[in-house]
Amino acid sequence: MARVLIVGCGCRGRLLGNDLLAGGWQVRGTSRSRAGLEAIAAAGIEAAEADPGRVGTVLDLVDDVAVVVWALGSATGSREQVAAVHGPRLERVLERIVDTPVRGFVYEAAGSAPGEALAAGAELVAAAGERWRIPVAVVDTPPEPHEPWARDAGAAARGLLGLD
Repeated sequence: MARVLIVGCGCRGRLLGNDLLAGGWQVRGTSRSRAGLEAIAAAGIEAAEADPGRVGTVLDLVDDVAVVVWALGSATGSREQVAAVHGPRLERVLERIVDTPVRGFVYEAAGSAPGEALAAGAELVAAAGERWRIPVAVVDTPPEPHEPWARDAGAAARGLLGLD
């Protein structure tokens, strides 16, 4: 049974998580807020507190994970914080997961974050895939409506493990 970590498990992430749960996956979703953690747990997903701006909080959660979904295309915060989540913080996660059981990485490249931040993140993910031979997928499906996004993100996660 595969386990996925959905970093940024908001309403779209919970929809994705429920789809993967129905397929027999174990699903862990992250949030920075108490309300977010409660919503994740209420959806039947294992809730874990993590802040993508603090890479260690995310990396603490990957020891038993096969796929990480970086679902932060609509991340909130200052312009600098959002740019960091799609830039240096993302890059640190990609560098460090090489020495973990993670076998695939899905990046959300669409959302309300500035287009240049999303494009930079997609480039980092592609480069990491080449450099470290990490199977990666970039999902550029618009986040609205949620269902097509969740379908495509789920297909990407399953595809990285050869399950689609």
